[in-house]
Amino acid sequence: MSARVAAIGPAAAMISALPAQAKPKEKHGNGRKGGGHNCFLRGTSISTPKGDTRIEDLKIGDFVETVRGKAVAIKWIGRRAYKKAGAFWNDSVMPIRISSHALDDKIPYRDLYLSPDHALLIDGVLIRVKELVNGVSITPAVPAEWERIEYLQIVLDTHEVILAEGAPAESFLLRGTNHENFSNFAEYEHLYPGHSRLAMTPFAPIVGYEGGREHLKALLNLSISRFVQVRDPVQEAYERIAARAAQPVS
Repeated sequence: MSARVAAIGPAAAMISALPAQAKPKEKHGNGRKGGGHNCFLRGTSISTPKGDTRIEDLKIGDFVETVRGKAVAIKWIGRRAYKKAGAFWNDSVMPIRISSHALDDKIPYRDLYLSPDHALLIDGVLIRVKELVNGVSITPAVPAEWERIEYLQIVLDTHEVILAEGAPAESFLLRGTNHENFSNFAEYEHLYPGHSRLAMTPFAPIVGYEGGREHLKALLNLSISRFVQVRDPVQEAYERIAARAAQPVS
């Protein structure tokens, strides 16, 4: 118990501070808060038992590969599209590009585009991609000629980590009525009456500087499980990926 109390001070201090590095902060719209979408950009390839398939070509009942090593059937696919209203895209809508091989020598094997709040599984925890933006290998990006963005997300029976362009990315984490962020949410409620308010258990601890109490709890659990050594997995992942991006191309 005393070890838990000792860990609270440093961990609590962490969630009130951003990483020491100055991450680039670019404006792509009016800066209003978004709905916390965690989605794949149309065109993203998802691993299935039959091979990679673009997410827009998947349908209910198709199977997708998971990092658990088993294939899981798709329960539903949420969709939402945005049109460009001005000169810039809103921060909450602008996709984040994870460049090919940004995470390691093979992952992702092609550029991967996710919504800012979509999380990747890194070092055993889920980290939102917006926390990893370094302005080089992970950065807000969308083709200049695009006037419309379509996001899609896969709903499974449980919160899982699937493979998108080879990278471990979360499926949809159903919580309360957050499925209503999708334009086709009525389809889900029609298919699964009574299921729309079920809350899923996260696949892994969710960490991030907007996580507040959830982030603190995850840090404490990680600290206690690692002999009370308080660590910040977001900072560690950011530094490692940024250092990799700074290396000269061989």
